[in-house]
Amino acid sequence: MFVSFDFDNHCKFLLKKILIHFRNYLTTFFNRKFSFNQKGRLLKVTIVDHPIIKTRLSHIRDRKTDTEHFRLALHDVARLMCFEVCRDMEITEIDIQTPMVATTGYHLTRPVILVPILRAGVGMLHGFVEILSEASIGNIGMYRDEVTLKPTSYYSKMPPNLDLSEVILIDPMLATGSSSTEAATQLKRQGALRIRFVCLIAAPEGINAFHTTHPDIPIYTAAVDDKLNESGYILPGLGDAGDRYFGT
Repeated sequence: MFVSFDFDNHCKFLLKKILIHFRNYLTTFFNRKFSFNQKGRLLKVTIVDHPIIKTRLSHIRDRKTDTEHFRLALHDVARLMCFEVCRDMEITEIDIQTPMVATTGYHLTRPVILVPILRAGVGMLHGFVEILSEASIGNIGMYRDEVTLKPTSYYSKMPPNLDLSEVILIDPMLATGSSSTEAATQLKRQGALRIRFVCLIAAPEGINAFHTTHPDIPIYTAAVDDKLNESGYILPGLGDAGDRYFGT
C-alpha cells in the first residue's frame, strides 16, 4: 500500500516546532520574550516576570484600586523592574576597606540618567530613584493629542554628559509608541548613546512602532497586552496611568 508523503510540508512543520522550542528556551533562560514585527525583524523586548510584579500589576489594573494604593503598587513594580533593567550595566572594580580587611568593591562604570516622560512617567520614576539614588534626572514634557494621537512636546531639560551616561527613558504605557519614539529621538539628538526604555504595559502596536524607528533601544516591560482600541488605549490595559496616579 502506497502512502503519499509531503516532504516539504513536513520539513516546514518540524522547523516551526524547533523555532518555537528555541524561542521558549530563550524566554525562560534570559527572562525575555522575543517577538517579530510584520517585516520579520526580531524585537528586543524584556518582560520582567516576577510573582510580586504580577500581583502588584493586578492591583494597578483593577478599576476599584484608589489613588493611594495605585501609587504604592506602581512604586513597588518600578523598584523591582529596576534590577532587571540595570542587569547588564558595566561595573568597575574599586579598592575598599571594610572594618576588618581590604577587599574589592564595585561601582557603576557610567553615570545613570533617569528621564521620565511627563507626567505619567513620574510615577515609575520614584521606584527607580529609590534604587538608583545616585542617578541624575532629566525631564521630557509631552502630551498626546486626543484627536490625532500624535505627541506634542512642551518641555525638555537634561543633565550634562548624556553621551557618557546610561540613559533610562521611562513612560508607563507604550500604546501607539508615538510619544516614546519622539522622546527617544530627542535624547539621541541631544547626544545620548546608551538608552533603555522602560514601561509598565506595552501594546504590540507600540513595540513595533518604537522599534521601527529605534531598533537599537531595548524595551523593558512588566506585560505585553493584547492590542489597542479605536481610541489608542491599551486593552486590557489600566486606563489613563497619569489620571489614576495623580487622582485627576
